[in-house]
Amino acid sequence: MNKAGRKGWYCTWKCKMSLVLTGTILMCYGVGLSVSSAESQVRSGQVMEPIITKQASIEIPGSGSASGHTSSDSTADQSKHKRMAIIIDDAGNDMKGTSEILATPVKLTLAVMPFLPTTKKDAIAAHEKGMDVIVHMPMEPKKGRPEWLGPGAITSNLTDQEVRERVEKAIDEVPYAVGMNNHMGSKITSDKRIMSIVLDVCRERGLFFVDSRTNFRSVVGEVAIAKNMPPVGNDIFLDDHNSKQHIRKQMELAAQRALDKDVCVVIGHVGHTGLNTSAVVHESVSRLKDQIEFVGISDLVRDVWHWQAEPKLPTDSK
Repeated sequence: MNKAGRKGWYCTWKCKMSLVLTGTILMCYGVGLSVSSAESQVRSGQVMEPIITKQASIEIPGSGSASGHTSSDSTADQSKHKRMAIIIDDAGNDMKGTSEILATPVKLTLAVMPFLPTTKKDAIAAHEKGMDVIVHMPMEPKKGRPEWLGPGAITSNLTDQEVRERVEKAIDEVPYAVGMNNHMGSKITSDKRIMSIVLDVCRERGLFFVDSRTNFRSVVGEVAIAKNMPPVGNDIFLDDHNSKQHIRKQMELAAQRALDKDVCVVIGHVGHTGLNTSAVVHESVSRLKDQIEFVGISDLVRDVWHWQAEPKLPTDSK
């Protein structure tokens, strides 16, 4: 190849290499822009959709949020995963509001005090209406009149055997009982010795225990977990003040909690507040029934805490 040919070939090769290098630089620049854009999205909080979808499907124990339903589900389907258990305390003594509560067109839970004139009548009536029945066990408070307790109460001066006998008798006294909660009891629910015995008897008889949470220092949840029992507790008192306005406000708080947390346990009463409480419960369930499913406390114990009764001793309560 002569000198002129070699020069022409060299120029052609140089031009081709320049084009290749230019293309490579442009490609690298484009990748850099893409990476830079992705980083800026992460830094600005714009998380990518696949991550959101994956996070939304993570099951949170006890929340009931991992339903497998998407945003396209109907409101009726979603309401099945927003549940509220309303427990009504102080039944068993023909108290105001009892018949109105029993006429509520959704499933409630009636907490019936033992050893009172209408104990069996109220428990049977609730069961026949398809409601849950639990024993409303009288327990000593830190403050309060002794006569408010009612017969057969658990007090701090009882021996272990006396506590056991009183709990067993109370369970036998309330037909169809599937669980128990405390009537008053701010002193007893902070006593590990006594609550350990109470929960032992409940477990032996196939009952769970609902902490009414009359004392923020309660040990009930801790003791229940240690015994492989569900740590069920009250979230909101509906009628700590006796006015429809206040009860409506509490019911709104309960509904919002059910929508946010998927489940909510609330407690109301017959008696002094009974007529106001029953009236607000009726109007509330009618208004909220398309958003929230009203269930018995046993439904939550089964579905949220995955607990099933395994009684070891016979019971005369059914």
